[in-house]
Amino acid sequence: MKNIVILGGARDYHAMDWYRAVRQNISDKKLSFLTDLMGGEGFDIIAKDDDEIEKLFIIDKFLFSKQSKLGNIWRNIFKLSIMPLQVYRLKKHAKRNPNTIYHAHPMYYMFLCWLAGVEFVGTPQGSEILIRPYRSKIYRYFAVKSLQAAKYITVDSVSMKDKIYELSSVEAIVVQNGIDMEQLLKYSQLSRSKDKIVSIRGMTGLYRIDEIVTARNRTFPKLPLTFIYPFMEDSYRVRVKKKLIPNDVDLGRLDKEQMYKLLSESKLVISIPKSDSSPRSVYEAIFLGACVAIRHNNYYEVLPLCMKERIFIIDFANESWLKEAIAFADKIKTIKYHPSKEALEMFDQNISMKKMIDKLY
Repeated sequence: MKNIVILGGARDYHAMDWYRAVRQNISDKKLSFLTDLMGGEGFDIIAKDDDEIEKLFIIDKFLFSKQSKLGNIWRNIFKLSIMPLQVYRLKKHAKRNPNTIYHAHPMYYMFLCWLAGVEFVGTPQGSEILIRPYRSKIYRYFAVKSLQAAKYITVDSVSMKDKIYELSSVEAIVVQNGIDMEQLLKYSQLSRSKDKIVSIRGMTGLYRIDEIVTARNRTFPKLPLTFIYPFMEDSYRVRVKKKLIPNDVDLGRLDKEQMYKLLSESKLVISIPKSDSSPRSVYEAIFLGACVAIRHNNYYEVLPLCMKERIFIIDFANESWLKEAIAFADKIKTIKYHPSKEALEMFDQNISMKKMIDKLY
C-alpha cells in the first residue's frame, strides 16, 4: 500500500469526513490532509488539533469576508490565477513524499493533480459532472482530461457513474456516501419530540429554498421553518429572508453534533435541489427518525425499503405538496425508525471505507 494524502479544502465537511474515515480504518501507512483552504468567507475552521494538516499556498485571507455570488466568482478567478503556484507546490510535495497516492476532492484538486502529474484518485461533486460540463466547453475539456488522468474515479451514485462514462469513457466506482453510524444511533436513541420542519441544503438557487418558503407562505403562512445550510450566496439569502416570518429560524452552518440534534427533533426535512446525486444529509435525517420530502431522483430507487418508507416524493405540479408532505410526516413521526441490515451495510461509513481502502490505495 502507498502512503495517502487527501487533497481538498479543509473547510469541506465531505473531504474532511473522508479523511477521518480513512484514518479510523488504517494504521500501517502515513496519512495526511493537504489543503489550500482552512476557512475564509465566514466559514468556521473545522480542522481539529489531531488532524494531520499539510498546506499548499493558503488563500483564506485573499477571499471575501462572507459568502456571496460575487465572492464565489472571485474565489474561482483567484484559484485559477495561482494554479501554477499550487501545481509547483504539489510537485514539491510529491517529490518529498515518494510512494504516495493523492485523493482529490473535488474537481479543482483533480485539475491540480493532473497538471502536476501525480498519481491520484478523484472524487468530483454532483454538479461538477451533472451540470457544469454542459454549460462550459472549456470546463468540460479540463474535466474530461482530469477524469482520464485519474487512477480511479469514485462517485456516490449510478447517475454520476453513467454521466462520467458518457463524458470521458472512464468507468467510475460507486462509493455510497457513508454516514457516522455510531454517532447517529446515539442521537436517534434519545427521546425527543419531533415537531420541527427543516430545510437542510445550501442557501443558493440550485437548492430551491425560495420555493420551500413560497409553498409555506401559500399553504401555512404562520408555520415556522428552520433553515440550516453548509454554504450560501448572500444575495440569495437576502431575497429569501424577505419572505420569512418572525418565527422562522435561520441557523446557518451547524457542526455535526448540532445538526444531528436538530434532525433528531425534526418531523419533516425538505431537500428539493434542481439536481442531486446522493445526498448524505438526507440519509442522516432518515436514520435520525425524520421524514424527508424530496423530488424524484435516481438515488431513491436504490434505497432499502425501510428508508423509502420515510420519504415523500414531491410533485411540483401540485401546489399542496407541502401540506401533503406534512400530513405524511405526521403519520410517520411516531413510528421509530429501525434500519434494516441492508441499510446498515449500505450506509455505515466504516464498512464502505474498509472496502475502498483495499481497492483505491
